Formats: sequence, structure tokens, C-alpha cells
Amino acid sequence: MIITFYGQNSFGIKIGDINIIVDPFITGNKLSKDIIDIHDLKADFIMLTHAHQDHILDAEAIAKNTGAIIVSNFEIATHYENKGFEVHPMNHGGSWDFEFGKVKYVNAIHTSSFPDGSYGGQPGGFVIEGEHKNIYIAGDTALTMDMKLIPMSTKLDLAILPIGDNFTMGVEDAIIASDFVECDKIIGCHYDTFGYIEIDHEEAKRKFYEKGKDLMLLEIGKSIEL
Repeated sequence: MIITFYGQNSFGIKIGDINIIVDPFITGNKLSKDIIDIHDLKADFIMLTHAHQDHILDAEAIAKNTGAIIVSNFEIATHYENKGFEVHPMNHGGSWDFEFGKVKYVNAIHTSSFPDGSYGGQPGGFVIEGEHKNIYIAGDTALTMDMKLIPMSTKLDLAILPIGDNFTMGVEDAIIASDFVECDKIIGCHYDTFGYIEIDHEEAKRKFYEKGKDLMLLEIGKSIEL
């Protein structure tokens, strides 16, 4: 499993021969738009945690270019299905065996609306079990006790957690979240893109390190392999 950071909450995940893009917000992100060309991206699936612009902006363009299947909650999937895209709708607590592995749509505490203000269903996250590696993509969320349910069914190898504060968890709550999901290997996301969520990188890493955890803050375009 290869995970590449595209900025904000956007990641590329390669599992075997399958390419997944999560929450594509690239062309509108000043930190990534000159580094990542969305026309170069490969995608068999696009997974959307919720409907806010900084998670869906480039979903249509990438889906048109690649023919990717859009996976999200029922309302978001229906929105794109009505536009002619191929979709797979999900909802909280449900799971599905895709060709790349099992995906479960789990709870997140946030809001969800499309840029025009229309309803985007309830936000969520994804637990992906694939290629002998399991990851949790929290999406935008507050710290929630529901996270404790995840390790009851899945032993995680990596958790992708928001750490920018203000709109989501900050560093301190993300550390607690990593305890709840029983995973000490973390990739941070949802930071630095806007003034409200700028963070001190070294301080964030230090706080995780002091709790015996590894926080990775990937440079845009860089990858890790699990």
C-alpha cells in the first residue's frame, strides 16, 4: 500500500493495481496547485468523506478524466449519480468488499454541505482493510468516543487524522484519538491550508513523540509505503 499526500485532506492510495483518491482538493489549494497536476492522477475510485469544497473540488474533473467510481455517503453519491457519474453509495456502519479490500464508512462529527449550501448528508470517515494493511481515514472530525469502536473489529497499521484545530481536532485531541483507535503511526492532515489551521510542525511532532507516537507530516507529493 502506497500513500501519497496531495495537500489538505487529499491523498492517493495505491493498493495493488488499484488507485484511490481521497477528498481531492488540489486546484484550489495554493499549497498544492503548482505541485500536483490533476490530469496526471490515476484513479479507479474517488472516496469523499463529506461535501465541503475543500474535499470535493476536483472530484468531477478527476472522475471525468479517469472514469473513477465515486464512493461516499448516500446523499453525496446521489448528487454525483444525478450528474452522470458512476457511484457507490454507503452510510454509517456499513461496509463493502471492493476489489481492493473491505471499506467501512464510520462516524465523524462535523458538518457537510455542498458549496451551494445544499445538503451533503452526514460526514464520515473510512476504514480500509486492503493488501494486509489497514488504515483509518478520519475525514474532518472532532474527537469522538465512536473511534473506540474501530479497534474492536480492525487492527490498524496507520491512522490519517486532522490536526489543524479550529474546524477539526487539534493536536492534543488527535493524540487522544490515536489512543482510541489504538494506532501509534499517524499521518496528519487538514493543516496549514488556511490561516485558521496553520500549525507549528515541530511542536506537533514533539507532542506525539512524547506520547510514544510517530506523527508524519508529509510534504505535498511525497509518499510512504506500508
